[in-house]
Amino acid sequence: MSRRPERRYPRTARLNESVLEVLAEELERMSDPRLELVTLTGVDVTADLSRATVYFSKLGRAADSEVGDPTGEAAAALESAAPHLRAVLGRSIRIRQVPKLVFQVDPAIVSGQRIEALLREIHRDEAAGGS
Repeated sequence: MSRRPERRYPRTARLNESVLEVLAEELERMSDPRLELVTLTGVDVTADLSRATVYFSKLGRAADSEVGDPTGEAAAALESAAPHLRAVLGRSIRIRQVPKLVFQVDPAIVSGQRIEALLREIHRDEAAGGS
């Protein structure tokens, strides 16, 4: 009797990678200008496949933008594209249930941008005070 080879990592991790790959490829094909410079950074599918949190970032800093919040525009565009992206996912990956897609700004990117802003502020204060 043959045994299945052991998997190197859990099914949900493999599924997360597959979902990310399919969604990222489809995002590149889409023509919505609000999705320009948007990068999908990760996916977290629940064990019951009912929901997939898709993390994203958008190049450029929302804090520096004087014309609205580019991350908010990207989130709105992703939400409106969710039914299309789900359909593409259903055709591309063999799973018993296509998860509901929920989009969220990647918290690691937000933290990194905040740290960068703080470091710039410290550097500016040192340059002004330490002439």
